[in-house]
Amino acid sequence: MRVTFTVNGERRTADDVWPGESLLYVLRERLGLPGSKNACEQGECGSCTVYLDGAPVCSCLVAAGQAEGREVRTVEGLADGDRLDPVQEAFVETGAVQCGFCTPGLIVQAHDLIARNDEPTDPEIREALAGNLCRCTGYEKILDAVRLAAQRGRAAR
Repeated sequence: MRVTFTVNGERRTADDVWPGESLLYVLRERLGLPGSKNACEQGECGSCTVYLDGAPVCSCLVAAGQAEGREVRTVEGLADGDRLDPVQEAFVETGAVQCGFCTPGLIVQAHDLIARNDEPTDPEIREALAGNLCRCTGYEKILDAVRLAAQRGRAAR
């Protein structure tokens, strides 16, 4: 089957998609967008989180055909050309990126949180990121990154 949808503002088409193929597979293998990571393939780790019509989803759980005609935004789509999104910058600056496997999903989820709440408390940050697993950082640097990105967002207003 053919699936056509908008990815990071650009209309894209994937051909020969089989019915059970995941959106994650199409993004990574057919469209060349490796940012979203393939870890658990069960929606447990959050490393494949993308926006689907503005809502964060685990792309490993979305059948590619469900994206037909819809809007997908990946971690690559958060940047503005060569300029990183403030959340991406904050992750780099605070050292929240270690092995990098969980990072794309955490960044998308943190981006969504800050878009909804530009003054999140630590419990709100923890709740928003609860579906994203990290084995390297111990989460403190990740919390620092979200706090920094939110602070900068408020300062930019």
